[in-house]
Amino acid sequence: MTTKERAVEIISRLPDDTSVADIMDELYVQMKIEQGLEQLDAGEGIEHAEVKGRLRKWLN
Repeated sequence: MTTKERAVEIISRLPDDTSVADIMDELYVQMKIEQGLEQLDAGEGIEHAEVKGRLRKWLN
């Protein structure tokens, strides 16, 4: 599926009264999800314990 076809698919699932800003937000979120999944497939993820440690620093 091409990028354009994927974008059309995502947009077509949104309600007819969706704003341009909401469309852009949805496309951005989907892009980031797909990038994250690609990174995980490439072995570029980080361990759960590391995530917990990083979050602990931010939340304290």
